[in-house]
Amino acid sequence: MAERLRIAIGGIALEASTFCPHRTTLEEFRVVRGEELLARYDWLQRDWAAAVEWVPVVHAYATPGGPALPEAYDVLEQELLAGLSGDLDGVFLDLHGALSVLGRRDAEGALARRVRGRVGAGTLVSASMDLHGNVSRELADAVDLITCYRTAPHEDEWESRERAARHLVARLHDGGRPLKAWVQVPVLLPGERTSTRDEPARGIYAQVPQVEALDGVLDAAVWVGYVWADEPRCRAAVVVTGDDPVVLRREAERLARSYWDARHAFALVAPSGSFAEVLDEAVASGSRPFVLSDSGDNPTAGGAGDSTVTLHALLADDRLAASGLDVVLSNVTDPAAARACAAAGVGAQVSLDLGGHVDTTAPPVPLTGVVTALDTSAGVRAVVRTGPVSVVVTERRAPLHRVSEFQALGLDLRSADVVVVKIGYLEPDLFAVAADWRLALTPGGVDQDLMRLGHRNLGGPVFPFDPDPPTPDLTPVLIP
Repeated sequence: MAERLRIAIGGIALEASTFCPHRTTLEEFRVVRGEELLARYDWLQRDWAAAVEWVPVVHAYATPGGPALPEAYDVLEQELLAGLSGDLDGVFLDLHGALSVLGRRDAEGALARRVRGRVGAGTLVSASMDLHGNVSRELADAVDLITCYRTAPHEDEWESRERAARHLVARLHDGGRPLKAWVQVPVLLPGERTSTRDEPARGIYAQVPQVEALDGVLDAAVWVGYVWADEPRCRAAVVVTGDDPVVLRREAERLARSYWDARHAFALVAPSGSFAEVLDEAVASGSRPFVLSDSGDNPTAGGAGDSTVTLHALLADDRLAASGLDVVLSNVTDPAAARACAAAGVGAQVSLDLGGHVDTTAPPVPLTGVVTALDTSAGVRAVVRTGPVSVVVTERRAPLHRVSEFQALGLDLRSADVVVVKIGYLEPDLFAVAADWRLALTPGGVDQDLMRLGHRNLGGPVFPFDPDPPTPDLTPVLIP
């Protein structure tokens, strides 16, 4: 091994719903290379990383949505593989784990296998993932180290990436390929039922660092899996990595068993109902602002972002104007409508055929209103006021989840009465603002009513799609 370690960094990250009609194009990926790629990771300046030559290859990330087009994905994969050249001691793969490519299965497993084929058996490969990703046997076989976030909502994304890279460096210095105890758990639930803010996920994930601290263990990780894809790999998983096979197997099975045993206790993070039901609660409530989550069209989980189900309902509800309520809806993605607002300018009246062009669950909304704000710092974002409703219209598929993003559009959420956002569980900023909130079980590419989705390819009984599956064998597989 060279005195100075040489480690490549790269990855392709997309959370993609196979139930979403959107298709992710090459143009939708944000691609970074060279120094821009290295600048993503501030921990590269820390002592443990300073003696490493970090080789930036390529990293590509797209806002969650529908599956990537094969021709788009192939361009990125070929660049990543081509960049793994020269003598490398290690590879750090920065992935998500729920990447889908149209017409293919197990994209991350296939990518890791090709990376392994490119760099050879002597190079250690470490992967960092979202806990809402999936760990197939093929993926677990192809990498030497693998870990994931331990919080949802995610507050430890960069900490997890650092842990994956730090363990890689440590193992390269210490020598020896670690063992992995891998086991899948036939449970597949959305993040809105498995938030680590709440039990039982909070208690399960609290065990993870305790396992990691045991002698003979290098890392421990629990994956929830990604519920809005229809593949056999989609299910919860546990991987415990280290050197003591007895401890690794024991702890992986214990974590897997705790997840399986808790399957009936996982509940939605907030009171829920149809949009009509939760809107009734919001109107009747004295809590302001009252936030409603349009969970079926959540772009951070893979929704198209242009569903008009909630907009139709708001515009048809005469109570809102009669009660003097101020309503904010964020956001409807519609490039043509956003550009029309920009062309008209603030203060102009516009007539739009808004939304419903990709997700056709509900038709486009013929909407006439006044443009009250414009922001072009991240594509066009416009606010159109019609009656009591201020609708945020965006050119790009990017949700607004921070108070500052609303402030940039002249919207003070704290003074609003009802706020409708396209998200599942509320991100910390919105959670702090909401006086009360409800999860609206709306249709869409990331529908929380799982039985409406139509899974057909999970490869066996999986809870809750099979409400009474047989007790699984949770004996971990030990992978060298």
